[in-house]
Amino acid sequence: MAKRLISMMAIASIWALTGCNNAADSVDATDQTPEAAATEANSSTPKGEPAADAIDWSLVDSGEKPADPTNYQYPFALDSQNVRDYADYFKVDAATAQHNLTISMASNEALSKALDQLSETYVSHEVTDGNEMTLIIHTTPDVAASSYDYVLSDDFAKGLVLPIVIQPDGKKGDAKAHSEMVE
Repeated sequence: MAKRLISMMAIASIWALTGCNNAADSVDATDQTPEAAATEANSSTPKGEPAADAIDWSLVDSGEKPADPTNYQYPFALDSQNVRDYADYFKVDAATAQHNLTISMASNEALSKALDQLSETYVSHEVTDGNEMTLIIHTTPDVAASSYDYVLSDDFAKGLVLPIVIQPDGKKGDAKAHSEMVE
């Protein structure tokens, strides 16, 4: 069972990319225009310093409407081995495990759209597990901190929401190179 869990987590971590920053204000796509988000992000720059580059969330937006996660037809059965293993490992209930597994498998969709804008300012990313899954993208300090609720459009997780947080902290991930991994 441990090998199955490790294999499942390795696959999920390859596709999974989220995080959480309590210091950043959440921005809902329907609540704020990209221009207002960019203005807000840049308005926090101290006087005399150049304004940070802000991500244009309208270029990331999928155009999908959020689905109701309580009535969602998940691709993983609630009592499946993958869901049980995830729930046990991350100490969450089965419904949260089912939801997080689905989002993590589809999270590359959101990451690739954000990376289209971040290019050389991208440093690393991570996906938080637990009760609130979030994609955290670490960038160089010249990018404005912001957040966005991305609605997935791929059929696998269509309509599910993945919060994205841009953290301009320059933090590198803890991932090891293939040669450093223990067999």
